Amino acid sequence: MRLFQQILLIASTMGFSWLAMMVFHELGHVLHAWASGGTVARVVLQPLAISRTDYVVNPYPLVAAWGGAIWGSLLPVAVYLAVRGLVPVYAYLARFFAGFCLIADGAYLGVGSFFVGGGDDAGLILEYGGRPWQMRLFGVAVVGTGLWLWNGLGPKSGLGEADGHVDGKAAWGMAVAVVVVVGLEMAGNWMW
Repeated sequence: MRLFQQILLIASTMGFSWLAMMVFHELGHVLHAWASGGTVARVVLQPLAISRTDYVVNPYPLVAAWGGAIWGSLLPVAVYLAVRGLVPVYAYLARFFAGFCLIADGAYLGVGSFFVGGGDDAGLILEYGGRPWQMRLFGVAVVGTGLWLWNGLGPKSGLGEADGHVDGKAAWGMAVAVVVVVGLEMAGNWMW
């Protein structure tokens, strides 16, 4: 049972983090599009697809393109700080999630800065006047912060001196959370 709960915790936390990271990332695109006078047609969030935001009008594509990584990094950190203050016993889960989002968004732009072309965020940033050094600096800072947040979390996942022991409530809670997110995403394409 101990190994099952450890695997359940790790797998469901990873799955939830991936899916929720895309939600926050796309929310960032939506917020920046709205703030710059754009109109969003739909946000595609599906469990087995890479998320995207489609626009009706996007007068400042550079602004909207940066929004995903910026808010996709800041909002999960805010969630972590809120959980740390409200439910400190489970703050390590939010800390993992925040670190995951920082690493994913930072690597996405940092690595993407080396490739010109393509319709991804890095390609759009380069196409509309962003500089590779800006994305690389963002990537190094954000990935570094994500790794710093992850530092020391191994025992909470049953690794190292924890010898496979994890919080069973956390394991089942994260399993329920990932099922809920998958269910919501399967309900259809999102319109914001």
